[in-house]
Amino acid sequence: MGMMKTEAPLDEKAIIAAAEKALADIAAVRGEVSKVIFGQESVVENTLLAVLSGGHALLVGVPGLAKTKLVTTLGEVLGLASNRIQFTPDLMPSDILGSEVMDQDDSGRRSFRFVKGPVFAQLLMADEINRASPRTQSALLQSMQEYHITVAGHRYDLPTPFHVLATQNPLEQEGTYPLPEAQLDRFLLQVDVHYPELAAERQILLETTGISETKPQAILNAERLVEIQTLIRQMPVSETVVDAILALVRSARPGQGNASTDKNVAWGPGPRAGQAMMLCARARALYEGRLAPSVDDVHALAEPILQHRMALTFAARAEGMSVRDVIGGLVRQAKG
Repeated sequence: MGMMKTEAPLDEKAIIAAAEKALADIAAVRGEVSKVIFGQESVVENTLLAVLSGGHALLVGVPGLAKTKLVTTLGEVLGLASNRIQFTPDLMPSDILGSEVMDQDDSGRRSFRFVKGPVFAQLLMADEINRASPRTQSALLQSMQEYHITVAGHRYDLPTPFHVLATQNPLEQEGTYPLPEAQLDRFLLQVDVHYPELAAERQILLETTGISETKPQAILNAERLVEIQTLIRQMPVSETVVDAILALVRSARPGQGNASTDKNVAWGPGPRAGQAMMLCARARALYEGRLAPSVDDVHALAEPILQHRMALTFAARAEGMSVRDVIGGLVRQAKG
């Protein structure tokens, strides 16, 4: 599909044709992932939306809920080169980024050579990111933001596309370093991973304890994924949807005239939340087989996009409220 390479925006007919082809590709990706990951539809959906929108996702859930398996499956189905880093308190930035080593040739001349670290992947699984020290976390988060790293004064660009899917265990806080708020904002979505439903868990038991396990096939490749990401940025968003995004994001900020927010929210989401919503609403439309985003997409994405970008007041936490409760209330208000 050569037309995606040009800088000029596509005309409406070309966008519709490209979107219909993307719909088919995304449906095939969904089908292939569901052969390996049972249940967890919203987790698969939100994680894929983050990748289709060109961003990173933070998966939060207790161990053993197939978060790592989901990421490796996505790597295979999307045809991306993937690496995995298990974060530990003694992991150093050079363990992620890479380091310079000294080489000596036959004549005895010495020179430095850069050995790339695991961050040089198209899909990076950052397992238990809150176990690493702040210094190591910031090395990863900087590469997520800037898509390049600098070692010993030399710049090294990361592969295209570059996505980080990080996992975090919400339970055990001993020996962990929770990500600072400004760094959580780097993640397009926070995806909560819950226990599977009964039917899905039965399927897991039957399908995964035999001799052979289903292996997913590659549906896309990196080049095709980048084409779809470019297309998503070109999809038109109606004035109604833009207004709904602005109204929702602004209602989550204290001091903007929303009584329950003023009472319960200490600080709210910045403009990055609206940017994430603009991209993910388009991606969600394609994911669900539609050519244009709707207000329903905005409401469905409220929780994964807003929950890691706001914090409750002490009083609200003391009353046992959660950020999800507040977002749910804002969505109900928006629906009127």
